Amino acid sequence: MRLDELRDRMADRITFERRSFLLRVEPKTGDHERFVEYTKSWLAPAQQEPRAPFRVWSSDEPQPPSSIPMQVAWRLVRGEWPELDDAFHHELMRAYFEDNRNIADAETILDVATTVGADADRLRELAVEHTESVTAEVIADHNAAVQAGISSIPTVVIGDLDGNALAVPGAQPVETYERIITRLESQRSS
Repeated sequence: MRLDELRDRMADRITFERRSFLLRVEPKTGDHERFVEYTKSWLAPAQQEPRAPFRVWSSDEPQPPSSIPMQVAWRLVRGEWPELDDAFHHELMRAYFEDNRNIADAETILDVATTVGADADRLRELAVEHTESVTAEVIADHNAAVQAGISSIPTVVIGDLDGNALAVPGAQPVETYERIITRLESQRSS
């Protein structure tokens, strides 16, 4: 939400690109009650970001066992329907944090994708054809982030193509990102 606002405010000055970062690299199942208790921690970011829907897990659906399926689906949607990139990302977040759905489940992913306008049959075809190679891309993105010292979501990397970059971990106010970008621009022009 904040990054959407930043992109709107600074559209003429920044290029925005999402990358994959895995919260659950290896598939893992856990105790449902412990997971529900963990989701109470979502209430703090909910207070700081009123536009983002966070709700303590209240469904009977299991927690997603891995982050890989939704990351792969996001890349497939972005590749086939680039105009749906933001909508799919936001709808996945809503499905997970507000509706408490298992967004690693294939049918849930397809439902979310069709909600934003993707064709479910085509997405199934893409998944059959490309899941292995796209999974490798997701893992490569994750590993590159870890190698660069990134360990949290969100982390916003602000910089230029010359490799002068600053990683800003955690959700920051839009004004913080704007100040950093402006400072880096002024340093570059001096």
